[in-house]
Amino acid sequence: MVSGDIALLAWSDYVGITRCRGVPAEHLRSRADDGLGWAVAGQAMTPFSEIAANPWGPMMEVRQIPDFSTEVNVPGADGESAFHLVLCDSVTADGEPWDCCPRQFMRSALAQLEDELGLRLMASFEHEFTVDGLPNAPAFSVTTMRNAALFTAELGRCLGAAGLSPETIEPEYGNRQFEISLPPAIGLAAADQAILVRDLVREVGRRCGLSVSLSPKPNPNDAGNGNHVHFSFIDTSGANATHDATDPHGLSATARSFIAGVHRHMAAMTALFAPSPVSYLRLVPQHWSCGFASFGIQNREAALRVCPGTHPDADKRVKAFNLELRPPDATANPYIVLGSLVRAGLSGVRAGLPLPPIVSEDPALVAPQDREGLGISPLPGSLKEAIEAWQADEEAWGWFPPVMRNTMVAVKEVEIAGAQGVAPEALCSRYASVY
Repeated sequence: MVSGDIALLAWSDYVGITRCRGVPAEHLRSRADDGLGWAVAGQAMTPFSEIAANPWGPMMEVRQIPDFSTEVNVPGADGESAFHLVLCDSVTADGEPWDCCPRQFMRSALAQLEDELGLRLMASFEHEFTVDGLPNAPAFSVTTMRNAALFTAELGRCLGAAGLSPETIEPEYGNRQFEISLPPAIGLAAADQAILVRDLVREVGRRCGLSVSLSPKPNPNDAGNGNHVHFSFIDTSGANATHDATDPHGLSATARSFIAGVHRHMAAMTALFAPSPVSYLRLVPQHWSCGFASFGIQNREAALRVCPGTHPDADKRVKAFNLELRPPDATANPYIVLGSLVRAGLSGVRAGLPLPPIVSEDPALVAPQDREGLGISPLPGSLKEAIEAWQADEEAWGWFPPVMRNTMVAVKEVEIAGAQGVAPEALCSRYASVY
């Protein structure tokens, strides 16, 4: 620890931005019990710092209590202070979990999953991002990676120092677009990891003098950035409970009904997975980003797909068997994404829903009259439509405490109003500068 270093107590809000307060690093442990206070009207901030209508005003405060299992302390570069951060839970003055805390929203969903099914969620996000300041080069090429050699080396070092070893750092399809993926983590740690990776990617860009954006559409003419979620379930023995070798598609009975629940609520959850106006410049058909609610096996145009393991060893192949949720982007809060995913899937398991039809081609190429029979329906075409779909889905609307959902909608309505009449280029630029 360097004298003068500041440690950040941090949390991810409704718009997926990591907010924080800082304390001298040498005093961080003294905040273990009571954390730091925070005026909760800040939970109603948009990405651009307007405060939406909310029931709290200037009066109410919660405590941000650090969870030291999430602490990262990455040494600074060239005499700068360290990137020292710990994620927090929001609790009320009497020590109870705050009902508008996204981390608590996910925690309660995980408890339901374990109580009802005896299963734990294992998940990892794929982070796509764009790095401005590098020359253009062919997609997926060695040249693209070498143009970013200083950036990727520093990213690897910083992630390693944070205990977040990447599985891959690779060039992607878009101009100056990259993707990083990490091994899956269990439970809350999966969302914690996603938040830390997002902020470390931006931190490394800052260190390298480059502008990095995880916005779903940094430029209307370039490929969009997704934040796909790979997930599976493990049972009390540690086995992959998503897989069943006797099923033609390798899916356990629980997984089949879980998929059906997610499929049933997909339109409503789009408001939670793709929660910004610019998200809908990415979620369009025939761009490998899914414009339809559909289910497939290895179908990258499906909103939800099976990813069979590919390892030659059978046991490792079963262990790697997972599902992928493709609509999310980095304007979403990871706790809300995973908490909603679990609740949607549980609803399908409770109802014993059958596996949805398997779509084995691009859903956009299926004749309109045949789509309903294949469980294909268009995803909402705008954030406004997505919110309306969420509000119309009584079950999905009911997953959230009333104050939480109403404030989330108020925040999004401010964003929608701010995007009206704005040209796509300007809208993309506005969100790229924040995310």
